[in-house]
Amino acid sequence: MSRALEAVKLTANFKLDGSVSENLFQTYRQILGELLDYAHNKHIMGFKRLKSEEYHELRARYPQLPSHYIYTACQMACFIYKSFRKLKRKGKAKSDKPSFKKDVLMLDDHLFTLNLENWKASMATENGRVEVGLHHGTYHEKFKCMKAGQAWLVKRGYNYYLKVVFSKKVGIAELNGKAIAVDVNEDNVTFGSEEKTVKRETGERAIRTAYFLKRRRLQSKLILDEKPLMAKYRGRERRRVEAIHHKRAGEIIQEAKRQGLLNNSSGRLKKH
Repeated sequence: MSRALEAVKLTANFKLDGSVSENLFQTYRQILGELLDYAHNKHIMGFKRLKSEEYHELRARYPQLPSHYIYTACQMACFIYKSFRKLKRKGKAKSDKPSFKKDVLMLDDHLFTLNLENWKASMATENGRVEVGLHHGTYHEKFKCMKAGQAWLVKRGYNYYLKVVFSKKVGIAELNGKAIAVDVNEDNVTFGSEEKTVKRETGERAIRTAYFLKRRRLQSKLILDEKPLMAKYRGRERRRVEAIHHKRAGEIIQEAKRQGLLNNSSGRLKKH
């Protein structure tokens, strides 16, 4: 019997060893702002309609800009406008019309290429393609066997980051009537079957409590703008908890293999 396949997507974040033209970000923000105004005034949420009505005019006004930047700006404008409409209906919109002020460029496969063997990226700009290095670690090695898709180029202060969505086809295990039960609690995970039950401490409660106290101390101080620090702590907390969850998920898979629910060589559930 053939194995069912499913696409798994993961996002990798690379810090760039180099810089990209500031003019490119300024031009992209300007185009995106014009598209948002147009979409808002005409109530356009579809990418095809927005592109068909605005692409040629923008292409004529920005002849040096690679054309696919206009494509991706149309996509971003539609995403932002749809999100704005949802917030507006819920009464949570902070302005009368959508806007986007961050230094972010949406890239498709025409605008960038990756060379993960040499850890380099090439990106299209108004002055030709530029090549930059990618800071990487052990975590990034797994992306060498995956396919790169859409990406975002982000500027934060003086640093540049490339966020890339990778995908890979994986085989899906077939059910055979046997299962492992999993009970997730505040500070432990218990899993097993009639044969054996395993309990693992996670330490998640201590992590949650520590970051709660950090945020409370931060909010009690007179700080001009605590939002960046709050966001930093939220990110650290999320990453630490996710790392614990990934580790425990791996242990559950290993226990399933040990008990014969999974075939160790193929990852498929064994038939009896």
